[in-house]
Amino acid sequence: MVQQPSRFDVRVGLVWMAGLIICGLAIPVAAQQPVVDKFVLSDTIQPVTAGELDRAIAQANADGARALLVELDTPGGLLESTRAMAGAILSSKVPIIVYVAPAGARAGSAGFFLLESADIAAMAPGTNAGAAHPVIEFGPQPDATMTQKIENDAEAFLRSYVTRRGRNADAAEAAVHTSHSYTAQEALDQHLIDLTASNDWELLRALDGREITRLDGNKLVLHLAGVRIEQLRPGLRDALLGWLVNPNIALLFLVGGALLIYLEFNAPGTIVPGALGTLMVLLAVFGLNLLPINYTAVLLLAAALVLLVLEAKFGGHGALAIAGIVCLTFGTLTLVNAPVPELAINPWVAFAVSAAFGSITVFLVRLAVRARRMKARLGPSALVGRRASAMEPLNPEGRVLVEGEIWRAVTTEPVAAGAPLRVVGCEQYLLRVEPAEPQRNPQSPASTQVE
Repeated sequence: MVQQPSRFDVRVGLVWMAGLIICGLAIPVAAQQPVVDKFVLSDTIQPVTAGELDRAIAQANADGARALLVELDTPGGLLESTRAMAGAILSSKVPIIVYVAPAGARAGSAGFFLLESADIAAMAPGTNAGAAHPVIEFGPQPDATMTQKIENDAEAFLRSYVTRRGRNADAAEAAVHTSHSYTAQEALDQHLIDLTASNDWELLRALDGREITRLDGNKLVLHLAGVRIEQLRPGLRDALLGWLVNPNIALLFLVGGALLIYLEFNAPGTIVPGALGTLMVLLAVFGLNLLPINYTAVLLLAAALVLLVLEAKFGGHGALAIAGIVCLTFGTLTLVNAPVPELAINPWVAFAVSAAFGSITVFLVRLAVRARRMKARLGPSALVGRRASAMEPLNPEGRVLVEGEIWRAVTTEPVAAGAPLRVVGCEQYLLRVEPAEPQRNPQSPASTQVE
């Protein structure tokens, strides 16, 4: 007898079938939904962030994104990296929207160049942009002629694409020439940006259907209705590079690695300090290589190391150590030619590292020098010059107490028990001693009588 399915079983089957149909329809809808990739740039402008922007643009092209939204908040950075990033934005196939956000963010210095290079420049209320005059905050300052050359070059670079974007070139040049900075409303009134918006969705709604002119003159209409925003996350490589490019981290790695390598040289075979120290030094050099290095500061660091070693080896009553620490401090402070303070070594870090490294180096080198001098004085030879005490009369041989140890010793003149002695040499395990004080004749000389 065949059992007929119950009404409950039929209903369950219909529910399952409906669910599968809905899921099958939802997958193509999600796949066909237009996307806008979002890249958050909240850091200084340097080679690492330049590489991150290049990868974000490549990802947006690969995703077929309607646009790439770059949320910008930066104090500025390196001029060469700025040129590379602005060039990537200008040559991008996908439209680039640079949006200074959230409230309180800024597009300072190099960030202003990126803002003006975008197809769409936007700012959130409560933000500011500008102050784009090229400066060298730390390190040797260029002369007036070189300063003028750098300024003129930056102005010409900014003017070359601001006019093509249809924005106010005079107001943009004022940000470079006089370091003028603009609020969001001022930038909009001066035609430096295209619009203001409080958040991403308000920005995209305002841009939907807007026609833009690309750098090559082609017209493009933005279709941003119903898009989903896909945020691009930095990978492990970008996170590690962003960490290493911090000059304070690089300095700590360099100093710590140098000390570990020194420990390995003084205790060969331990392996771990040497391997870890080498890794730390290589990572520090890699990070510093991404930053503009002042090579005069490198010479100061080398001079500091020499002075600290001389202090430990010869003893300069602290004068050489102080000079070494001063050189180390100035060297670390001026190691990076930073255009903004965020790319420079923190002064407190420089002071702390210099004092600690100088003290530790002097201590370790003194230990090493003392150990090398004592290597030839092991066993009885190490007792030469030590104080001793006669445990029994020596005439000429007997037992003496030296540094808490009992030794056989020989002397050139009779010595009473308990007399203080000094070790002057050794022959195998027999010490040669002599009185530590001039011996008195036990029989006092008779007083001279006049007859």
